[in-house]
Amino acid sequence: MAYYNPEPQQTPDRPAKVGILLANLGTPEAPTASALRPYLQQFLMDRRVVEIPRFIWCWILHFIILVIRPRKSAEKYASIWTREGSPLMVYAQRQKTLFEAQLADALPERCVVESGMTYGEPAIKHALASLKAQQCDRILVFPLYPQYAASSTAAALDAVWRVLLKTRNVPAIRTIRDYHDHPQYIQALTSSINAYWQQHGQPEKLVMSFHGVPKFHLQKGDPYYYQCLETGRLLAASLKLSADRYEIAFQSRFGRQEWLQPYLATTLETLGKQKLKRIDVVCPGFSSDCLETLEEIAMEGKHLFQSAGGGDYHYIPALNDDPAWIDAMRVIALQHLQGWIAADADQAKPASPQL
Repeated sequence: MAYYNPEPQQTPDRPAKVGILLANLGTPEAPTASALRPYLQQFLMDRRVVEIPRFIWCWILHFIILVIRPRKSAEKYASIWTREGSPLMVYAQRQKTLFEAQLADALPERCVVESGMTYGEPAIKHALASLKAQQCDRILVFPLYPQYAASSTAAALDAVWRVLLKTRNVPAIRTIRDYHDHPQYIQALTSSINAYWQQHGQPEKLVMSFHGVPKFHLQKGDPYYYQCLETGRLLAASLKLSADRYEIAFQSRFGRQEWLQPYLATTLETLGKQKLKRIDVVCPGFSSDCLETLEEIAMEGKHLFQSAGGGDYHYIPALNDDPAWIDAMRVIALQHLQGWIAADADQAKPASPQL
């Protein structure tokens, strides 16, 4: 059996292209227990995601979690599934199409864009194979995680490196580490929230909720926590919010160990007990709406807040296919493509955020 993956047929008469891989977490193919089981197994067996000794974790995963959780998760996925499929996948496809069109308007040469998922399909390995088949000898890996975390950004990069380890003709690779404080990203968030408020009015308090990770990740050197705080600070300044008008919290705690705090559930219960008439929750770390935002935040969060005595509860959608976000993606990408493409320097220059 050959060690290296087969290479696409070389066609020297065709010019080489630049490719961009939009990397995201992934989603099951259907809201069913049978579709959730292999997806969860792949996700939860990643050492970047769960750093428990394997001989202990494999027993817990295969004899407890994969027996119980697929059915419960399938019910949650069914509550947010659309006619087009998984919301994350729907928005991933729209982002790819719109982003590629933005680049076509900005560049004198075609830039090929593919979406790839760390877990599930379309897998990152298939996206890389497609880029190579389209004559891409330079590839920019663009993880759709604004804040760097080993369990998200690095996990996506691991998937890329695993493919390259078995690639004979390795393309030139560049990666985007993070953009948590990029002016264009902050401005996209600001315009999205302001547009929502123009339509629905403003809350007493805005809660910025980020995906949680175990606290020991921070203690071992992961910069995620501090990047979340910086995003929150910059976003609050851009929205002109005083310190008493917003909160930063962390969601999706799993297991008994301590995770990053304050926990979102605790924050929502506290705000509910304060009898606030309305709060809005936004998830700045998510480029697309998914199970975590649409079910855990929009549904479970609302129940927690109102059960504790709170009033109106609004979830502000993720950036998804917002034109301001697609434009921010263009600016961020062009800055990392310098030297690979002949682009007007002004087109890659971020607009000043309206603070």
